[in-house]
Amino acid sequence: MKTPILIAMIAYMAMVVYIGVIYSKKNKTSEDYFLGGRGLGPWVTAMSAEASDMSSWLLMGLPGLAYASGFSQAGWTAIGLILGTYLNWKIVAKRLRRYTQVSNNSITVPDFFSNRFKDEKKILMFVSSIMILICFTVYTASGFAACGTLFNSVFGLNYQASMIACAAVIVIYTSIGGFLAASTTDLIQGLLMSFAIVTVLIVGVAAVGGVGNIVEHGKTMEGFFDVMKYHDPATGHAVSQGIIPILSGLAWGLGYFGVPHILVRFMAIKNVNEIKKSRRIAMVWVLISLTVAVCIGFTGAALYPNVAELAGSGNQRIFIYMTMHLFKGIIPLLFAGIILSGILAATMSTSDSQLLIASSCVSKNMYEGFFKRKASEKKILIISRVTTVVIAAIGVIIALDENSSVFKLVENAWAGFGGAFGPLILFALFWKRTNLKGAVAGMVSGGVIALVWPYTFATLGGIFEIYCLLPAFIVSSLLIIVVSLLTEEPTKEMQEEFEEARKPL
Repeated sequence: MKTPILIAMIAYMAMVVYIGVIYSKKNKTSEDYFLGGRGLGPWVTAMSAEASDMSSWLLMGLPGLAYASGFSQAGWTAIGLILGTYLNWKIVAKRLRRYTQVSNNSITVPDFFSNRFKDEKKILMFVSSIMILICFTVYTASGFAACGTLFNSVFGLNYQASMIACAAVIVIYTSIGGFLAASTTDLIQGLLMSFAIVTVLIVGVAAVGGVGNIVEHGKTMEGFFDVMKYHDPATGHAVSQGIIPILSGLAWGLGYFGVPHILVRFMAIKNVNEIKKSRRIAMVWVLISLTVAVCIGFTGAALYPNVAELAGSGNQRIFIYMTMHLFKGIIPLLFAGIILSGILAATMSTSDSQLLIASSCVSKNMYEGFFKRKASEKKILIISRVTTVVIAAIGVIIALDENSSVFKLVENAWAGFGGAFGPLILFALFWKRTNLKGAVAGMVSGGVIALVWPYTFATLGGIFEIYCLLPAFIVSSLLIIVVSLLTEEPTKEMQEEFEEARKPL
């Protein structure tokens, strides 16, 4: 009965591998492989940036939160992400595109940090590369976990085997096709994700009898639509959360300033003047996608209340559950297969970008930057592809536990990037006085706080339970300012580049 679903999903995976094969012929240099030769158009730039951002979290983690606890936790997070997306496109995109070209044609985020601050000892390059490897390995694991959950839920297939198979597909088209393949598939995947969530929401609303019934059901659940409380499914009562969880949700938006797989899209756009068009496309997609994802959770709660398999961490399967129960019959099942491919799309669009950037850190920033500065382009590409396989293998090991939370894995990695890179990106682009020592202090402090806060200060409760990204971002920003002011001024060359970056390319 589920054969049509499987056919649709296999066809989708075959398509993305084929795209990788096509673009493998266009990768002549490392700049082609890692940045697409800075030739992305506005549509590909916008959709690949947002598709690679949202990951499986959009179709699993966020609807799951809304399904289980209502608006407060999921809604404030969505609002924070919408605001963060807009500000990132508005104030970072254009300046970063200019500055990376002015600053010795930097093609990776660690390259930019090192070139921007004339870091001859490559301290920034090394620290940022390590951060990227750690966070992206964890992030990639969350995507693999989503794939395993998908095939286990739909077909009853072994979670681990399904996860490994999907990881293999991602590795194949990413390693052979590079940035252009990843960005092109991201465009397709972004459109598929939009189609999937909008379709499921429309059919779900119709099945439940309209928006009015969804609202009425939500009102029967304490705190479900409250902005200051959330519904506790374990007790059935509302739980007051105060201002700290709201600030934590909004703080997710700060992560955008430091996430490499989004920043690299800004660096790759062909024409800086097309960024405005890309921003508009991106914002429309983000507004629709996040709003619909939250509403799917609300709709699922009205359609399928008190379902045992959706309890606990199983709530992140609500999108899958709705799709399987709303579409029946041969043709509808084939349609369901296309929709469920949206989860694959969400996972692949993020994992391919993460694997690519992580491999660039090893080959360009660590191997060429530290050990063999005149490495051939051929050797760099070989090392990149080997690194992609190794990182994917580690990600698979991390994701072997099928009870791991997709939302939690993404939350930790997102905070790591936002704390370590976010403040530094902003100060590097907009404050001329920022120097190397301030940059190092900010990056290290932000990264360390983001990674250790959940296991130290957060255990104290109260105000310390705030999302670790916020204290990491604040401390990193303060240290950049204080250390830069207390130490030597930037060199004349750095100041001249800063002024040059302010001019149109």
